[in-house]
Amino acid sequence: MKVLNFEFKAFLRDATHIRAVLKRYHARFLGTDHQVDTYFRVPAGRLKIREGRIENSLIFYRRTNSARARRSAVEMMLLPRRNSVRAILSAALETLAVVDKRREIYFVGNVKIHLDHVRGLGPFVEVEAMTRTGDIRKVRAQAAKFQKLFAIPSSDVVPLSYSDLILKKRKSGRQ
Repeated sequence: MKVLNFEFKAFLRDATHIRAVLKRYHARFLGTDHQVDTYFRVPAGRLKIREGRIENSLIFYRRTNSARARRSAVEMMLLPRRNSVRAILSAALETLAVVDKRREIYFVGNVKIHLDHVRGLGPFVEVEAMTRTGDIRKVRAQAAKFQKLFAIPSSDVVPLSYSDLILKKRKSGRQ
């Protein structure tokens, strides 16, 4: 499945406010998942396997790091809950980072919202406006709308992926 996203991640300052907005917009709550994302070293882009109770998938994506909502091209394959893909990839590729998180998953139409608590990093909110048709203007506007609705200042938007943040923390010696 190929998807274009316009997404942002930000420090989570007020989960109560965000949940109230989600309720007002009749967000569909998928549940709370414990997810482990294993990132592998690849020549370009990012390759990870996500393992959880709700979501299990192999994901490859390309995205720039910028301190604002940004475009992302994603190739994703859904996987059964118990599978051997991580073991196979771990045998073939170097593991770059492991991200362990508790994630509340919501949908408002084609917009996926995560309230995350990432082990070693803390709480974040992530918004992914998704399209399969390539209407990037529409999903860009949707991401901006939710940033405004959630009252997230631009200074709270995080330009790096969770794996980059974990690697940065590891390099600085603060584990």
